[in-house]
Amino acid sequence: MLRSRPPSPAWLFLLGPTAAWFVVRPLIDPVPALPALYAALGFSILAFLGSLYLVPALGPTFIRANLKGRDLLKTYDTPIPESQGLVCASLYILLLILFIPYAFSESITNHHDSPKRAREGLVVDEFPHHQLAVYLSSLLSLLMATMLGFLDDVFDIRWRHKLPIPIIACIPLLIVYYSERGATDVVVPIPLRWLLGTLINLGPLYYVYMSLLSTFCTNSINILAGINGSEVSQAVVIALSVILNDLLYLPWAFGFRIPLPLHVTDGVKVGGVWSAGMAYGSRILVERHLFSLYFMLPLLGVCLGFMYHNWYPARAFPGDTLCYVTGMAFAVVGIQAHFSKTLLLFFLPQIFNFVLSCPQLFGLVPCPRHRVPRFDPETQLLYPSRAEFKEKRPSALATLVLRVFSALGLVELSFDERTGEIAQTTNLTILNVFLLRFGPMREDNLTRVLIATQVCGSLVAFFVRYGLAGLVYDGNRR
Repeated sequence: MLRSRPPSPAWLFLLGPTAAWFVVRPLIDPVPALPALYAALGFSILAFLGSLYLVPALGPTFIRANLKGRDLLKTYDTPIPESQGLVCASLYILLLILFIPYAFSESITNHHDSPKRAREGLVVDEFPHHQLAVYLSSLLSLLMATMLGFLDDVFDIRWRHKLPIPIIACIPLLIVYYSERGATDVVVPIPLRWLLGTLINLGPLYYVYMSLLSTFCTNSINILAGINGSEVSQAVVIALSVILNDLLYLPWAFGFRIPLPLHVTDGVKVGGVWSAGMAYGSRILVERHLFSLYFMLPLLGVCLGFMYHNWYPARAFPGDTLCYVTGMAFAVVGIQAHFSKTLLLFFLPQIFNFVLSCPQLFGLVPCPRHRVPRFDPETQLLYPSRAEFKEKRPSALATLVLRVFSALGLVELSFDERTGEIAQTTNLTILNVFLLRFGPMREDNLTRVLIATQVCGSLVAFFVRYGLAGLVYDGNRR
């Protein structure tokens, strides 16, 4: 029997006043250096509290609407509310809308006070309509991702049909990017410049790349799912990685150096009054990474609050809605803040899982509806699940791919004694790889292994981005 796990009221009494102080602080003189960042911190705390208390409060309503399911990896049949990502996504988007006046408070104040200031010569005070358009188009993409994700939860859209859904949601982003003559040039690595030059203009291909980025960010989290806490924990680690990357570019008043191993470089120097973080005095770079923080901080708060209820044993399921919204949020900041390559580095485990899953996703290997690990009720442990070649024999290409994966220790194969052909294979997911390499384990331990892998992937990403990248790119590549 699944027992309830209500959050303690102490969270509300401790964090409520803290959130209120951060939200009100930008309105009090003297105004801090980055007032909107204070408000973003306050709204992120409100996002945490909102998801922490709203998810269990609205769970019975979802059950009455028949948005419920049972945990396939448990022995009990207690109905658990599904599609709770809709609650998190609605709260997240609502807070982003309420944040708009803070994000543009300086521009609104300057625009309002400009007629009162003495003017000499030609003075033009313009409201940053481009930045507002970028912000609103990002909100529109998130709204569309929420709607499409909930439709997927309700109608259970097949994989081949759901893959292009994020492309529809990112159309507002691409239109605003195009209307403002967004750059489509990419810097060529030093070893290839003798052939391609310093810059290469991709033109329309760059928009194809950005649409595919949104598709990958959304579906890669959705593919790597099936155990309690898996989807939301991925989002938490990636959001923390993006936030840490953004903080490196803010104009800190002090400086420090991050040493890197293997003596690849002399380390990464950050901050200092002359450097303005890794933005090196560039106001545009600071604004881009502040934009990213405005979207990532509330997302982190929402995910942390929901993680409390989705952790083993889960009292709420995220559904596809949470995967769509978190993936679209990452795509939004990667595209609009112009660090899509760095963002992809934070998805290293998802890239590995996607490559591993391709034979099943594209029909080479049978793909069951649920590729979750197999649960043994007697031992309460998870074991690798299997896919069987029942309806058709494995093709030559499928046999080659599976044998390569088997040689690498990524799958375990079973053969037909009569024909010698492959009869079964473990499902092609990174979760089954963990169970193959580390042995059977409890579900919560498997989630911890996944989190540790995601953290290690982020550490590798930072090392590649700020260490090895200097070997193939010159200058301060941002």
